[in-house]
Amino acid sequence: MSAADEILDIVDENDQVIGQSPRGRAYAEGLCHRCVFIQARDAEGHVFVHRRTPTKLVFPSLYDMFVGGVVGAGESYDDAALREASEELGVTGLPRPEFLFKFLYDDGAGQTWWSAVYEVRCELPVNPQVEEVAWHDFLPEGEVERRLAQWAWVPDGLAAWERLRAYRTAG
Repeated sequence: MSAADEILDIVDENDQVIGQSPRGRAYAEGLCHRCVFIQARDAEGHVFVHRRTPTKLVFPSLYDMFVGGVVGAGESYDDAALREASEELGVTGLPRPEFLFKFLYDDGAGQTWWSAVYEVRCELPVNPQVEEVAWHDFLPEGEVERRLAQWAWVPDGLAAWERLRAYRTAG
């Protein structure tokens, strides 16, 4: 089964399930679905940053400061966060990511998804999926901030990053 064939829950503006659809159709028709964003940090607190492969369905070849992805049909946000973080980092035995907050991402061009933001400490050696990750490193947060204006980033990750900064400042 290809990524485009994966079945997703389609949700309304209140994040209530109203149907299901293959991922490819959900993207093509702008159907609102669910995603998870997990900020992974190493033992020194550096942020896992990666560049997506050119074969990704959305945002190919762009940089991201989160690992994550879509929530499958019937899957919880928490289960999706652990699955996606483990898969993308290429680790087993990762602690369960901690849920921080949720927001509705809207790109202004008809693409929306509920976005649950998590964080996790990854002190294991990472071996990211070559199908998902073209380059990776753990960078100090200040370095990530400096690169925001220099690298092409995924727009939903930037939205999550800004909200995470605000969340940490308010907390």
